[in-house]
Amino acid sequence: MITVFGSINMDLIATTERLPKPGETVAGNGFATAAGGKGANQALAARRAGRYVHMAGAVGKDAFAAEALALLDDAGTDLSLVNHVDGPTGTALILVGGDGENMIAVIPGANGLVTPANAETAIGRMNEGDILMLQLEVPAAAVEGALSAARAKGVTSILNLAPLIPDAPRLGRLADIVIANETEFERLAGQDGMDAQAREAALMHLHAETGQTLIVTLGADGVIAIRDGSISRAQGLKIEPVDTVGAGDTFCGYFAASLDDGLDFVSALRRAAVAGSLACLKAGAQPSIPLSEEVADRM
Repeated sequence: MITVFGSINMDLIATTERLPKPGETVAGNGFATAAGGKGANQALAARRAGRYVHMAGAVGKDAFAAEALALLDDAGTDLSLVNHVDGPTGTALILVGGDGENMIAVIPGANGLVTPANAETAIGRMNEGDILMLQLEVPAAAVEGALSAARAKGVTSILNLAPLIPDAPRLGRLADIVIANETEFERLAGQDGMDAQAREAALMHLHAETGQTLIVTLGADGVIAIRDGSISRAQGLKIEPVDTVGAGDTFCGYFAASLDDGLDFVSALRRAAVAGSLACLKAGAQPSIPLSEEVADRM
């Protein structure tokens, strides 16, 4: 079983010909709303991959709450660990440029009211060997509480090191598996501007120091990871991206689902990389890939 402990947002998405520079106003050419939040995105991806998923977090008592939970509910996600609290549901303001790149501002709302007590309740329903997926859009104290409770109970924890908050390096040391993009990994390793050789050396050094499984997503260059002293790589699809929003969350959700389904580590990386690529092909979309299909069929 997978429990995702994290954020639930309502995304307000504007599309533009190109992203604005600081202080610049550009004309938009489209607007949409969509359920989001890194936690909800990852839970939806894991559920669409065919696994049973609990979502743990909070929404407000406002007009956005039901809409923010609708996709999760429709997909059959267990929402019994989602609290309804006074105040607004979390909101993300997203700009998407014509090349598929994006800029995002997140207003925590109810996500900022998630507590360590909520974490203990969520982990209390889990069993040894279950998978806990976390991100950093809820308070650091709640994430730390969840990671500590998971370790004590023998639950496998996967921490997506995003967004890059000041506590990210410290919290990253508490998880069994860490997933980071290039920038996030540089912060974790304490080095800026890594090339491929420096990144691999840093992976080996951190792994030797902590024993953790470390995964770095590299966009169009795929994924590099280290587990049990061995470096692995996986490549997604060669595509022209339409929208990269949510691609990293799709990778995380499918990776957790693949492990929960019993796939070996390298196969889980490959399937997650393909799912992340497919998520870039349509604005606001997450793919639905049954885990019984071979990755090669998607290449």
